[in-house]
Amino acid sequence: MKGITIVQQVATLRLRSDETVAPVSRRLFGTFVEHMGRSVYTGIHEPEHPTADAAGFRRDVGALVRELGATCVRYPGGNFVSGYRWEDGVGPVENRPVRVDAAWRSLESNAVGLHEFTGWATEMGLEVMMAVNLGTRGAAEAAELLEYCNLDEPTARVAERRRNGADAAFGFDVWCLGNEMDGEWQIGHKTADEYGRLAAETARLMRFIDPGVELVAAGSSSAEMATFGEWERTVLRHTGDLVDHISLHAYYEELDDVSDFLASSARLDRFIDEVAMIVAGVEQELGLTKHIGISVDEWNVWNTTRFNQVDKEPLLTGPWRFHPRIIEDEYTVTDAVVVGSLLNSLLRHADRVSIANQAQLVNVIAPIRSEPGGAAWRQTIFYPFAITAAHAHGSVLTVGVEAATLTTPTYGDVLQLDATATFDDDRIEVFVVNRSQTDAVDVALDTDGFVVESATTLTAPDDGDRRTTNTADAQPVAPRALAVEPGSATVQLPPLSWNHLRLVRAIEAGARTETQEENA
Repeated sequence: MKGITIVQQVATLRLRSDETVAPVSRRLFGTFVEHMGRSVYTGIHEPEHPTADAAGFRRDVGALVRELGATCVRYPGGNFVSGYRWEDGVGPVENRPVRVDAAWRSLESNAVGLHEFTGWATEMGLEVMMAVNLGTRGAAEAAELLEYCNLDEPTARVAERRRNGADAAFGFDVWCLGNEMDGEWQIGHKTADEYGRLAAETARLMRFIDPGVELVAAGSSSAEMATFGEWERTVLRHTGDLVDHISLHAYYEELDDVSDFLASSARLDRFIDEVAMIVAGVEQELGLTKHIGISVDEWNVWNTTRFNQVDKEPLLTGPWRFHPRIIEDEYTVTDAVVVGSLLNSLLRHADRVSIANQAQLVNVIAPIRSEPGGAAWRQTIFYPFAITAAHAHGSVLTVGVEAATLTTPTYGDVLQLDATATFDDDRIEVFVVNRSQTDAVDVALDTDGFVVESATTLTAPDDGDRRTTNTADAQPVAPRALAVEPGSATVQLPPLSWNHLRLVRAIEAGARTETQEENA
């Protein structure tokens, strides 16, 4: 096919259980809920739904959230946060004001606010990663929100929280200092100097109130921003001694050449490496003894071209509505394969990426979809996230890849295989993408005594259509087992596929085989 040159159809993955990159942070498997479109209303919350609990949250969606295995959740935005008044979402629901959300030209009922969302996140087992408004508000308002959430002292804000039903502090550890302040689309858009100074003032005050909080400075909205690089340097010169992380946002879409799209993780690799180099330079310049982590707190596949060219104008010029349908992308098999490779990139950089949040959780460019009063279901991209989150534990391993090269218009030559692996409790979990659209690949595993115990693939259905999606009516795309010989160190991966391999020590695999034969 156009843009692809197949050199060979065999490959080798070299794995050694003692060659590690860094421990796997559970925060790499974060998610994101923004008051945008149907992410909250008719997404996680729909009091009239048949499965709704006493607080109005959908149990069917909640079951899928638990299955997804996300660990932390960024809230409440996103662009939404840059105009958000958190006080509107506390107190009796019937007294809360309806507000306009200028970011997404929507009406916000505030029916779900701080207490409701925190209760839901706790039930889901999600750590809340709170964002403060540095668009229309500033340090004082951020400090009052922190006081309300995290203190137990006899103050007016704490007394207000207790009157509103939360005697104990929420105890949020991670706080985002605004969102995408480099973007002209952002409410309260600022220059790097303007934002850096405000972020530093806010961080300093927040640390006076709660010295233990972790703070995330807003980095570049994408690697294509004209200010990328200089933005990070300027912001960190203001805030480097005050913050713990700097954000990175990255979205990818299929445009003219699918081979480019399938190589998206190569671009994310470079983006993370570039930010890491900038951060290291500023750390040295400021004489910092700590390392500032990279928070990839928005990442996903998103058809931004369609949104900007087709969907955006009706949204901006149409009537004001409650929770309109916004960017409810339907994901294909190809999208799922790319999402799997982006997860690989995050794991590969576990030594610098401290947090990662797939954007978003339900309906809005999300792994989970739902319909008002109707079904909830898994999109194709649900599976690589859920399986990786469930099995990537312990330490990330260095993976040596010998494979064919594929030629792409934008990224040049990339390897046919994109792979990462983790090691924990005498298990190696391998996550590997076959980027070839046409060719299966026979993979030999060069390990220090490990063999394949099981293998799972996510690829096109039997008809081979890479554009297949899952819908409310049918979900034809789901993982299926790959055939492997007991004790084998080889496996064949289908074309255009995301794959999970579990490896165990050969002696353990042999013992299991003998036990199975005896039982038979």
